[in-house]
Amino acid sequence: MNQLPTQPTLNLRDIHLPDPISWWPIAPGWWMIIASVILVIAVVFIAKNIYLKKQLNRDIKAELESIKKQYQLTKNKSSLAQSLSLLLRRASISYYPKTDIAGLIGNKWLAYLDDTSNRSSANKNFQSEIGKILLSAPYLPENAKLDFDAKKLIHLCEAWLYSSHKKTPQAKLLRETSS
Repeated sequence: MNQLPTQPTLNLRDIHLPDPISWWPIAPGWWMIIASVILVIAVVFIAKNIYLKKQLNRDIKAELESIKKQYQLTKNKSSLAQSLSLLLRRASISYYPKTDIAGLIGNKWLAYLDDTSNRSSANKNFQSEIGKILLSAPYLPENAKLDFDAKKLIHLCEAWLYSSHKKTPQAKLLRETSS
């Protein structure tokens, strides 16, 4: 038998595909996209908080202007005092939502307004005669006759509403309400 000469075999390997691309570590471009998304979320969150804080001030200012216009039309001091008292109560609850303000009455309420105001502590304007109108006004009938200086009361309330309020410590407020 005739044997065919064998051809020498080449020592070649089969074709190997590269390993699949791993998802980790991610490329620098993806890091920049992630950082940008986080930055955009933070900016939106901060802008929303600033907008809402300014919205509260805009709403309070609009309400105060409405009260002043109503007083100029009617010259009803009882209605003016009632509206200002209600506005101060609502504004203080909005400015200090984590404190128990709604339960404050009488001189404790007036002292609280003086304490949270940015004015000097020697000047207790809400505890003066003009400020004490705010204590009885909400409980008087609509047509009750009150005699006080309306301009001074409006100015006093404006000063408190437009001032930058200092925080009253929670413990001090709780001591005042419990006594």
